[in-house]
Amino acid sequence: MEEKYLTVTAITRYLKAKFDVDENLKTVFLKGEISNFKNHTSGHLYFSLKDETSKINAVMFNRDAAKLDFNPIDGTKVLIMGRISIYESTGNYQVYVEEMLEDGMGNLHIAFEKLKKQLSSEGLFEETHKKPIPKFPKRVGVITASTGAAIKDIITTIQRRYPICETVLFPTLVQGSQAKEDIVKNIKLAENYDIDVLIVGRGGGSIEDLWPFNEEIVARAIYDCNIPIISAVGHEIDFTISDFVSDLRAPTPTAAAEMAVPNMLELQKNISQLNIRLKEAIYKKINYQKLFLDSLKSSYVIKNPMIMYDNKKQHTDLLSNKLSEIILRKIQNKKDNLNYLKKSYVFTTPNIIYKDEKNKLSNIINELELLNPLKVLNRGYSITYSGDKVVKDIKDVKDIIHVKLYNGEIKAKVIETKEEK
Repeated sequence: MEEKYLTVTAITRYLKAKFDVDENLKTVFLKGEISNFKNHTSGHLYFSLKDETSKINAVMFNRDAAKLDFNPIDGTKVLIMGRISIYESTGNYQVYVEEMLEDGMGNLHIAFEKLKKQLSSEGLFEETHKKPIPKFPKRVGVITASTGAAIKDIITTIQRRYPICETVLFPTLVQGSQAKEDIVKNIKLAENYDIDVLIVGRGGGSIEDLWPFNEEIVARAIYDCNIPIISAVGHEIDFTISDFVSDLRAPTPTAAAEMAVPNMLELQKNISQLNIRLKEAIYKKINYQKLFLDSLKSSYVIKNPMIMYDNKKQHTDLLSNKLSEIILRKIQNKKDNLNYLKKSYVFTTPNIIYKDEKNKLSNIINELELLNPLKVLNRGYSITYSGDKVVKDIKDVKDIIHVKLYNGEIKAKVIETKEEK
């Protein structure tokens, strides 16, 4: 009889299994308002998603919650993507959230992230491309609406901080479908003026209001501009694409004006401090030179200048004596060498040396005579040439030969040659 009764766990598991296999519940897209929001210490988010008549419990685990680019709170309208299942411990069905966007801005966020990734990959955000902001600009250009708080704050701040600077306004649409083209047109127009730095922006607003500053053509116009640009889209927390590509980002228009020009009062204060430091440095230098001059005036040499002359004179005498000693020593060395040569064997017995050298020469001549080939010819021998070559073999003999004798030469024609075997 009791077998037909199920436990709560059994029916809950049965229902959970049904939920988990239902294709319509595996991926759902819901929109609603957050209530009962709780950010657990584990990083998991627990809340309810409700509309005018119903609500559903929701959980977003920390691995997915870490991807959020906004801070959800009670009352935030959101778009979520997840799956529907049953939590067995309570038997309640709930949505397990995998992605969540703020309602009304989901598509804009997607477009923003896509363009940001594209331009970043192209290098438009690199610090190496950013131009420095001049310290003392003469003319500041402003691209914003001609009416509203932004331009008033910028002009007031520049006049208060640096009144010698000229401000040039380029009235621009900063909201609506035509704003992006107008912003680009005025950035290009500003390049025709002698502008030192350009402020581009507007006052705060919703993401839809600020969207012209997230447009690609505006970003590329800022990047290509040869004037340093300060982005001044009035929002302190979130960023626009213009902020990333500009040379400097300001959280508000007022802050942009402060970054564009120095503070005249601070400059005057710094100049006064530098003037004081310069005077102190000059006084110290003068006093030091006075002390140095006094020390020279009171020195023993200045009071007794002849002492310096006497010292130099004495030093000159010492050098003169050393030079004389060196010269005399050189002369004596030369005399000693000359006397040595006079007493040498060469000078005392020149005839004996002459006879020795004559005998040596005769011996050399005799040796040369012995080696002279003409002496051999004198004994009846001859040398036979065939052409320019000495005949050493009968095979070398040609038709005409030359026979060299001791006292002449014979030219002969060969009639016959006979080789001994």
